[in-house]
Amino acid sequence: MRVWIRSPLAILAEGAEGGIVIEDNRIAELVGRGAAPSAPVDETFDAGRHVVLPGLVNAHHHFYQTLARAHPAGFGKNLLPWLVALYPIWSRMDERDLRLAVRVALAELLLSGCTTAADHHNLFPPGLEHAIDIEVEEARALGLRATITRGAMSFGAKDGGLPPDNVVQDDDVVLADCERVAKLHHDPAPGAMTQIAFAPCSPYAVHKPLMPALAKLANRLDVRLHTHLLQVEDEERFSLEAHGLRPIDFLESVGWLTPRLWIAHAVHFSPDDISRLGASGVAICHLAAADMLLAAGICPVRDYEAAGSPVGLGVDGSTSNDSSNMMEAVRHSLMLQRLKYGASVSHLDALRWATEGGAKCLGRNDIGAIAPGAMADLALFTLDAPRFSGAHDPIAALVLCGAHRADRVMVNGVWRVIEGAVVGLDLGSLLAEHAHAARKFA
Repeated sequence: MRVWIRSPLAILAEGAEGGIVIEDNRIAELVGRGAAPSAPVDETFDAGRHVVLPGLVNAHHHFYQTLARAHPAGFGKNLLPWLVALYPIWSRMDERDLRLAVRVALAELLLSGCTTAADHHNLFPPGLEHAIDIEVEEARALGLRATITRGAMSFGAKDGGLPPDNVVQDDDVVLADCERVAKLHHDPAPGAMTQIAFAPCSPYAVHKPLMPALAKLANRLDVRLHTHLLQVEDEERFSLEAHGLRPIDFLESVGWLTPRLWIAHAVHFSPDDISRLGASGVAICHLAAADMLLAAGICPVRDYEAAGSPVGLGVDGSTSNDSSNMMEAVRHSLMLQRLKYGASVSHLDALRWATEGGAKCLGRNDIGAIAPGAMADLALFTLDAPRFSGAHDPIAALVLCGAHRADRVMVNGVWRVIEGAVVGLDLGSLLAEHAHAARKFA
């Protein structure tokens, strides 16, 4: 099946002014201005009203948090008191809650033009030991690509940790389930729809021996590693107290200073640390909204890129962002990075972080760009809303004028959003059920 997405209003790809041809689930060719496809097509979609982007890649999220958006327990708090206040609320989640939370997060991401999402799930209360399987099932049902990271926390409240005791697990349980879900769900092949990574909540939220054990398991099973690190400055002190090492030295000591790793936040690494991370090929996920909401600081994105670290974007959890919208994340990142680096940071930088950069965070070279051979993951936006009236550069308008909902989204060659609606999903019924479930977390 060959489909020509013809003559877009604008497209984020050079030499594709006449559109692109999709063959099965890949981009077969770019069509130049005034040209036609090199071979017959079976179907043509007129994209004259659409701005076409590569599908956006969300490199860090916490899907379960959609049930606790704008929660008063978190108001006016920095990271650690915020976590202490919200962990007991999140810990009351059961399987039905998780399914609804994940489904809403995935639908919201799709509607914002996101085609690949990474979720960091580290909450395993009794009855949710199979949480990773639930997330995989939900992503497959809606047709998104997903990297589901099997998280872990070792220290509950009785051991001086932040979360309630009912959501932490022993190391042997964590390792066994990491191996189980990787063998069951991880697809290492190009074009994979589902991948797994290993992701302790932070290096000091788990027992030290778990870190090298996970690194060895990741090497053996060929999966990636992920964690939160240095969102706030106090984490340096925590690392010294817990391990006698600064965070970057601890990463190196446990075998985590590797190209397999991508780090969420990374706001407060020193210039020397940034150089070491870049030299090691560690990728960074910038989470502008969460860093602003929790008053954490500004991630030095350009410094990381100059050092050699790929940079991607994420929306973070829907309690620290309160939105699962990747186009909003693009705009937030652009504006925040301009505060740090000046007006030379462009909308194209932010879109690059949200596409190619996010793909690199997830260790993928088959998504994140409109190019021959890449997977057919696309986000198409119209400029019909009042906010776009008078815009002169269609691609810049998406970012600067605040696009937030795609008209069409294609994942793996299949339309998953048509005319602003998720195909096959009764969104109204889902939101009603989700809102009812959220009352439990008041």
